[in-house]
Parts: sequence; structure tokens; C-alpha cells
Amino acid sequence: MLQQTTVKAVIAYYERFLTHYPTVQELAAAPQEDVLYLWAGLGYYARARNLHACAKRVAELGQFPDTVEDLLKLPGIGAYTARAIAAIAFGRPVVPVDGNVERVTSRLFGIENPLPASRPLLAKQAALLNQSAEAQDRPSDFAQALFDLGATICTPRNPSCLTCPWRPSCLGHTKGIASTLPRKAPKQARPTRYGVHFVLLDTSGQVLMRTRPEKGLLGGMDEFPGTEWRETPWTEADAMNHAPTLGPWALRGEVTHVFTHFTLKLMVYAKTLPAGHNAGIDPSFGAFRSTTRAALPGVMKKCLALAVTDMEKK
Repeated sequence: MLQQTTVKAVIAYYERFLTHYPTVQELAAAPQEDVLYLWAGLGYYARARNLHACAKRVAELGQFPDTVEDLLKLPGIGAYTARAIAAIAFGRPVVPVDGNVERVTSRLFGIENPLPASRPLLAKQAALLNQSAEAQDRPSDFAQALFDLGATICTPRNPSCLTCPWRPSCLGHTKGIASTLPRKAPKQARPTRYGVHFVLLDTSGQVLMRTRPEKGLLGGMDEFPGTEWRETPWTEADAMNHAPTLGPWALRGEVTHVFTHFTLKLMVYAKTLPAGHNAGIDPSFGAFRSTTRAALPGVMKKCLALAVTDMEKK
């Protein structure tokens, strides 16, 4: 949950997850749609699918793998997570490299090569820190000490070099460039994509929804039928070719949602079907369901809120 997400945002989701799934076995036995429902709103939904698949694999094995090599075989476990689990949970003498450790390492060794290209070098240099007797004897404490050093002393801005235990051997401090490290390559402008979605309700309050493909962005999550997301805006005429029923549709407004690599702008249309008119919808558009237990990502919740709020006003 903490991958790409702050502790503050995670706490409520984490507590709710532990309430529903107090053991790995219970998580493994849960339907994926229930897992996605509990995750809805946290973003990066591949994490939820990987967590579920990982729990299933651990349940099959009957125990947690305790080496980096075996942990890497689990779904969703990458180099950092595998090393963090191996070091902190099982006392393996390895160094997990997160943003804090990258910062400490770049300053300690005076590495001026910009991220992200410098990551392999930073990982190699971080491994050298693990060769001390203290690190070998107490790998769990050493890994967490590195995290804490980066979080509390070797901070991104205004590092507290005077209180740092590694100040005498820090090349970044010696050169007077510690606060400028690690260097980062210039960010590219975030592109914008455009789409149209249709919120179709029936008289019982259910909404037409479909499930996105398992792989890809928002995989396995629910959505309202609509167009693809592309680099150019949709005209109303083109968009209506993707509507689940003929008009008239009411334009409710525009939703903007920012993903990691692009900004999404969606036009939202809404309509309520008269009683008895929801049977002829092509199943490729989805099925009418209650939104109460739907695994709606944040962007779709915005669409629903816009459509329903505007309907209530009218």
C-alpha cells in the first residue's frame, strides 16, 4: 500500500484491510472484486491485484519465502520490497534501496549522475554499506537505520549535516554539494488525454457498469461505458457512437483526473431510463448494478458524483 502512496493516505485502508482479512489465508480466499472494492480510491490498482495473487501463492506454499531470490518469485514483489522483507523480517544481510537510501548514498559517495539513470550505480554503492560488521550482525536494524537517517537527518532539503554520524566521510558534504544531491533529470511535460463516459441509470437507481480488462491501467476495476482515452478531444457526434443507447443524453460537465504519466479530461453524459427499458442494452456495455459494492476508481467516482449531483439539482 505504501508504494507511491503516503502513510497518511494509507492508514485507513490498511486498518480496514486488516479487519476484513486478518490472515493471509483469508485474503487468499477472498474474491478479487471484494479486494478491489476495499482498495477503491487508493489508486495504483495493480497493487491490489498483485497483493491478492501474492497471498494466494503464499497460502499455497504454506509459509513466507525468506530469501531475496524466493521473494522475487511472488507476484508484485520487486527488488526493493524483496530486500526490505528479507532484511527486516528475516534478518538477511541485504540493503533495500528506497528514496531515502538513494539520497544518503548519493551524498555519501558524491554521486552527481542524475536520476533515474544513476539508480544501478546507487544500488551498487549502497551494497557497499552492508559490508560493515554492524550491518552484517544486525541487518534488520541497519536497514531501518538507513531509512531513518534519510528521513530525519539526510533530508531532501536542509540536511542536518552537523548531526550526521557519517559527516566526516561524506563526499557530498566535503564538496559542499550535499543539498543538491541526488540530481534529477528534467521532468517531461505531462500529456493530456481525452475521453467521454456515459452514466446510465435505471429507475431503481442502478447504474450501467462494466469491468476493465485485468491488465493495464485500472485493471479489473469498474467503469461506466464510454470512449477510449486519446490525445485529441472527442466531438459530441463521435462520442455518441460509443453511447450505450440512443439519445437524448444530457451533458453534465467535465472531470479532470491526474495520473502519474498523464492528465485525463473526461466529458460526462447522463441519462435515466424509463421503467422497463433496461433489458435491451448490448451486454458489451456492461450490466446494471448498484454502486454500493462497485470497485470504482477515483476518476469514475468523480464522474458519478457529477452526474448524480446535477440530476438531483434538476
